[in-house]
Amino acid sequence: MSTGTGGPGTGRSPRGRLAALDLRLFEFAAGAHWPGAERILPRLSRAANHGALWFAAGGALAATGSPRARRAAVRGVASLALASATINTLGKRSVRRPRPALDAVPLVRQLHRQPFTTSFPSGHSASAAAFATGVALESRGWGAVLAPVAFSVAASRVYTGAHFPGDVVAGAALGVGAAYALRGLVPTRDQLPSPGKPVVDGVPALPGGEGLVMVVNSQAGSPERVRALEDALPRAEFVHCTGAELAAELEKAAPRARALGVSGGDGSVNTAAGVAVRHGLPLVVLPGGTLNHFAYDLGIEDAGDLVRAVERGQAVAVDVGRFRSGDTSGIFLNTLSLGAYPELVRERERWSGRVGGPLADVVAAVHVLRRDHPLEVLAKGRRRPLWLLFAGNCTYRRMGLTTGRRTDLADGLLDVRTVDGGRLPGLRLLAAALAGPLSRSPFHAATRLTELRVDGVTPGTPLAYDGEVTVCHGELTVHKEHEGLRVYCPPTGL
Repeated sequence: MSTGTGGPGTGRSPRGRLAALDLRLFEFAAGAHWPGAERILPRLSRAANHGALWFAAGGALAATGSPRARRAAVRGVASLALASATINTLGKRSVRRPRPALDAVPLVRQLHRQPFTTSFPSGHSASAAAFATGVALESRGWGAVLAPVAFSVAASRVYTGAHFPGDVVAGAALGVGAAYALRGLVPTRDQLPSPGKPVVDGVPALPGGEGLVMVVNSQAGSPERVRALEDALPRAEFVHCTGAELAAELEKAAPRARALGVSGGDGSVNTAAGVAVRHGLPLVVLPGGTLNHFAYDLGIEDAGDLVRAVERGQAVAVDVGRFRSGDTSGIFLNTLSLGAYPELVRERERWSGRVGGPLADVVAAVHVLRRDHPLEVLAKGRRRPLWLLFAGNCTYRRMGLTTGRRTDLADGLLDVRTVDGGRLPGLRLLAAALAGPLSRSPFHAATRLTELRVDGVTPGTPLAYDGEVTVCHGELTVHKEHEGLRVYCPPTGL
């Protein structure tokens, strides 16, 4: 049997012995009969060209609507991109290994177009391992589904004669390494510290959801999550309404409920939390909006996360932020902001569909700069120009390149961030738009307080809280109600 131009030598050195073993394994695979593989593996190998198979898999995961599946898809594609970049810039240029000779490979197995780059390492194997590992780091279930496909793609490269087994092993190892390297920069959700919330007793266990009244904002989306919760908790009462009807339906539901539930975004959750606090009821939160910061910080992503907590009566106590400005008062579970931020959000939503998210932040800041100017507040007897003032309900932290997340939802603190309108005010607002108000930058100031008072605000200045917008009436006071709300929370969040 011919070893061809790609046959490695058989020297006595460890490297030579490895090369000889690699050749023997290749020849064994070439001579073996794999039932059904002749129809499947060559096609699978071609489908994985240029990552097409994995991009399609990522699109299918994202289309499921599950936040966990979407994160898995994004991480899988990003891991694949990192592995491919490493292969093309370092791997292929470091080792100039010829491709295997095809004498021993049956013609029916061979690829129609033979690759012409160097054999070491296998790019297909690297991409397959990187994508599957990246997905598995966010979702073990989807990772288990994709692992056999990734293994088959890697095996197909030996089966079709495109690579030696050693090339495939090296490529797969590089792909796995790329996925873990990316996790070092952008941690997976299970790496982020669980919010250190105090577990509370006395919250009723609701077998089958008995005693739970769940009010669903039908305009918030995510009907598949609601249906899943209805199936899992058949004794619960579900009330479907529009956003305009939400507050009234929650108030009507409270007297007959042992626990009050809401499905919607952060604004809907804010409304439900206010009703739950007034009536002394524990709250059930099913994310159904666009961002769902509060639910995700609790570790709640879908119906499955809630069912065990509701049926076993597992709950935590969280802080509630309270504000008052003139005759206007309210609560917030995430953040409160004063100044140009509401306008930035409106403009960003207006432009994001046209120019994309990151560029939309800059365009929004430019439009706000043309219309608005820094607001002035009275601080310690002096007028102070500010573009933005944020008060977070508990401290926001960052890990790697991730956005801010709270590691304790009951720390009793307000996380206050400001963007000054001092020297170069336009540059400050643009920098704030690029960096994000909860980030750290030279243009941001941050402090931790138990209460906050701001005076001298121009009446009519926009005031945003948990996605809702009102106006400020000259002065603003903010304080915390420590552990003021009980919320059902899945065991993974404890």
